[in-house]
Amino acid sequence: MNNSGAAIVGIGTTEYSKKSGRSELCLAAEASLAALADAGVAPGDVDGFVTFSIDNNDESTLARNLGVYEVDFFARTSAGGGGAPGAIALAAMAIETGKASVVLCYRAMNERSGRRFGQPLAFESQEVTTAEAERAWSAPFGMATPAAFMAHSARRYMHQYNVDAADFGLQPVVQREYAVTNPDAFFYGKPMALDDHQASRMIADPLRLLDCCQETDGGVALVVTSADRAAQLRHASVRVLGSAMGIAARQHGMASMYRDDIAGVEETKIVGDQLYRQSDLAPADLDVAVLYDHFSPAILMQLEALGFCGPGEAPDLVRDGATRIDGAIPTNTNGGQLSEAYMHGFNGLVEAVRQLRGTAVNQVPDARHAIVTGGPYVATSGVILGGA
Repeated sequence: MNNSGAAIVGIGTTEYSKKSGRSELCLAAEASLAALADAGVAPGDVDGFVTFSIDNNDESTLARNLGVYEVDFFARTSAGGGGAPGAIALAAMAIETGKASVVLCYRAMNERSGRRFGQPLAFESQEVTTAEAERAWSAPFGMATPAAFMAHSARRYMHQYNVDAADFGLQPVVQREYAVTNPDAFFYGKPMALDDHQASRMIADPLRLLDCCQETDGGVALVVTSADRAAQLRHASVRVLGSAMGIAARQHGMASMYRDDIAGVEETKIVGDQLYRQSDLAPADLDVAVLYDHFSPAILMQLEALGFCGPGEAPDLVRDGATRIDGAIPTNTNGGQLSEAYMHGFNGLVEAVRQLRGTAVNQVPDARHAIVTGGPYVATSGVILGGA
């Protein structure tokens, strides 16, 4: 669906920390009020909500605390990593179909001080769910954490394309350079060299600590409305030019180990192909990429799946400077989830909006089009956004 009639008009965040000291509801409300204030929209104008299926903040509770009086639409996007652009997609569809006029998208979590997603997954009930049953095919063999799943594909990528584990550190170094100048980033003012990456402790061979995203407490919210209404608000419109969701064949857990090619991310290609068709844009037309970076190899695989280079060519693309601020496709210019914060990709959406408004800390000159992806190896999503 081409969501050309919808626009993001407000963005709001809390600080990103390792211990927020307050409830997830408080974080969601704080970020939501900031986004509404940024948009110049009153809470009473909100009539729609979108969040993640795993967010702990009930829509009705958040609505009551914000002063939202009547809600006509609410929806949840799948799980975590793949879902952030999908939240914008659902909001845009609600706007275009007349189901809602102002939709608040939010994500809040105490992921570091509360439930830590990087810990081994356990069977949680006596009645085995579908997800728990799937884990029975992987957990007994040591694949019990997200890092272990990603390591499986990373090792195959190394073998298939003659890549060294140090090549996975190239993009984290670039993103740390972005974070060093970003006051919102956890690693603000803390540079990192490739030697630091290689010296960091092993998490799941070949992935080291600095290949892995952070654990973060915080909240993020975005306000979506019609393009017509957006034109009357305070900020230059950031249009939703395309939105897509994708599940590829033989997808399993967080690493599709039964595919013929486990060194690629077919679901990201499915999403990218839809986005290019909807927006009438090609990779060369994009000025900024915000690619989901729960682990560094996923960035390389997504650059390839989205057509910025061929299979196995992403390490050379990064080495040649393409993802830097003056490169062909500046990527994760806020520092990403590796160096700014891990907010299930919602902070990446905020960065894309800032780039297209011209207000980013690491501003790409004359940025007009940005692509944002959800995490690969799960049910995923993506959007292409356009500035004025």
